[in-house]
Amino acid sequence: MTTPPTLFTPFDVRGVSVRNRIWVAPMCQYSAEAGDGMTTDWHLVHLGSFATGGAGMVMTEAAAVSPEGRISPQDLGIWNDEQAAAFARITTFLHAQGATTAIQLAHAGRKGSTYRPFAPQRGTVPAQEGGWPTVGPSAVEFPGYAPPRELAIDEIDGVVDDFVAAALRAVRSGFDVLELHAAHGYLIHQFLSPLSNQRSDEYGGSLENRARLLLRIVTEVRAAVGDSVPLFVRFSATDWTENGWDEHQTSTVANWAEQAGADVFDISTGGNVAGVTIPLSPGYQVPFAEFVKGTAAVRVNAVGLITSAEQANQIVASGQSDAVMLGREMLRDPHFALRAAQELGVEVSYWPAQYVRAKL
Repeated sequence: MTTPPTLFTPFDVRGVSVRNRIWVAPMCQYSAEAGDGMTTDWHLVHLGSFATGGAGMVMTEAAAVSPEGRISPQDLGIWNDEQAAAFARITTFLHAQGATTAIQLAHAGRKGSTYRPFAPQRGTVPAQEGGWPTVGPSAVEFPGYAPPRELAIDEIDGVVDDFVAAALRAVRSGFDVLELHAAHGYLIHQFLSPLSNQRSDEYGGSLENRARLLLRIVTEVRAAVGDSVPLFVRFSATDWTENGWDEHQTSTVANWAEQAGADVFDISTGGNVAGVTIPLSPGYQVPFAEFVKGTAAVRVNAVGLITSAEQANQIVASGQSDAVMLGREMLRDPHFALRAAQELGVEVSYWPAQYVRAKL
């Protein structure tokens, strides 16, 4: 029997077996039109198409753990039971297609209360239009947005509690995998980076202090959900500027987070500093995933301009990453995984019966 390409071998973590290494990256849709954080038919069809298309794991967009944790008023949330019940409709469908279900839990911090990207306006949404005051580790604004208020210690405790409560709701909603969003300049990343964290207490200064919020969340979420639920963390491995967050700090904190109960690390970059130059090219973020994997001895997945079956398989087969997450390419072709199987000569068992006639 011919050995299948590494891309189409299962990935096992804490008793969850993902059918392949092609995973859907979390992609914000900004489409909770009622402003209540609830999923809609759009989210069901959007996420469902990836499951029918053969993806191994389908991860939702960032779901806010509190109302003020949203990026925009149209973001999804999982801060109440009604939202959790609405997610259950989606996880049920994804499971029926054989996909592993995952949710990204997030707090936007100082990058919250903004207009969605396809709105005609830019910047912070005012209160009269549904906006809210933002918070951060320090009262340092992201350029173009309103200044945040520095979180007090008891409010940081509340953020941890919000993540734990959201994690428990997510498990009840049928999600197999949880991810903590510590990337792209959102709240946890804001605490990690010395460029946005100027605190002088136990949450600022040293790397240990700046990582304290993340490690508390990892520890308390793991204790709450038990040992059977895989826990991922998404990092931005660099701020792309001097004296900021970088891959060396990422590697160190990933190792600490694994010891605290995390399992896999999504390695992206950027988002915390405006005006930086990012050298975009195919797979441009893969070397950061490879670095973290090698230096921290943890499992990682890679993201960023991964667009072909051959490229994706090479990344995994070479050991640079344990899996790949696709975003824009999935938007262009929600059935990327089925097409990749055909291109790589793999016979998979999860073609939907309704689509078999389309096999090459």
